[in-house]
Amino acid sequence: MPDRRVAIVGAALADCGRVPDKTAMALMAQSARRAIADAGLTKHDIDGFGGHGTLLPPVEVSEYLGLRPVWVDATNVGGSSWEAMARHAANAIAAGDIEVALLTYGSTARSDVKRRVRPSAAAVGTGGAMQYEAPYGATLIAKYAMAARRHMIEFGTTVDQLAEVAVAAHEWAAMNENAFERERITAADVAAAPMLADPFTAKHVCLRTDGGGAVVLASEQVAKDCASEPIWILGAAEAASHVSMSEWADFTTSPAAVSGPRAFAQAGVSPTDIDVCQLYDSFTFTVLLTVEDLGFCAKGEGGLFIGSGALRPSGSLPTNTDGGGLASCHPGMRGMFLMVEAVRQLRGECGPRQVEGARLACVHAMGGFFTHSATMILGRL
Repeated sequence: MPDRRVAIVGAALADCGRVPDKTAMALMAQSARRAIADAGLTKHDIDGFGGHGTLLPPVEVSEYLGLRPVWVDATNVGGSSWEAMARHAANAIAAGDIEVALLTYGSTARSDVKRRVRPSAAAVGTGGAMQYEAPYGATLIAKYAMAARRHMIEFGTTVDQLAEVAVAAHEWAAMNENAFERERITAADVAAAPMLADPFTAKHVCLRTDGGGAVVLASEQVAKDCASEPIWILGAAEAASHVSMSEWADFTTSPAAVSGPRAFAQAGVSPTDIDVCQLYDSFTFTVLLTVEDLGFCAKGEGGLFIGSGALRPSGSLPTNTDGGGLASCHPGMRGMFLMVEAVRQLRGECGPRQVEGARLACVHAMGGFFTHSATMILGRL
């Protein structure tokens, strides 16, 4: 990062899973209070704010939290929004524009279904360029399924290799008392689940839960006096590709192939140095394509790599150690939860699911239909 070093000094989750008694705003406030307390700061220390909940603009959330920021970020690129905001905030802190930034998120996606609350057409991606695909049934899950099938055709990836992503996630979730689904599963269980969009059964697809989270970023000068160990942002990058399926040049390569190498180069490390990964897992295939594009294995070898058990607690690349969006929590846009779990792992706070000796973490989030990627390298000094 330019000029001054920047760290994540506070990280916390709101209540997650089924939270019918709270609004999205309440979840954002709850996680914000917890993250600020985790940092040992007060709201009066915060001069930068970024984040949103379901249809909640950040200026409205900022007012609700009683903040008066001089820097505000309203970035919305889907699930990777918070990694993008963290990069923007880190740059602002490094440049001396602000000292402390709070980023927060909240959603009641599960409870909204029970209440029969439906988002607008624009919110679910049928406006703009997407209007030309939506009438033909090109739903989000169908697009992911088609991309997965393309990878299977080109590289021989199997359904069981994709299923291993879900199996590994549930292995981690079994050790997380706050995970939504804590039972261990097998590839046979994944195959036996209801078919949603070939080759995806329901177990290939992320959960729908309520939840929220927040992180606090600070300059090195502030970080040294915070209550919790600072976790340093060593590298961060983002990249955008396409929105409509017709504009995706290669169904087997995501913009992680651009953001990943840039983040690693900025951090001065390589994929072989990483101890733990938190990767966006909207679908099993999302993870498979990500590990290839970030350089953890060669293109086309993601199936073999994951099939070896690499992502499991006993594997060579412990990944999504809270259970991920497939088993722990996914309120619609999961990027915030990746950062919180990475910080907790690097601090050694994860109890039975702790990755021993973890010092470097790769956080990678994806927005839309492999539309936007944001990669962060976090570490202890």
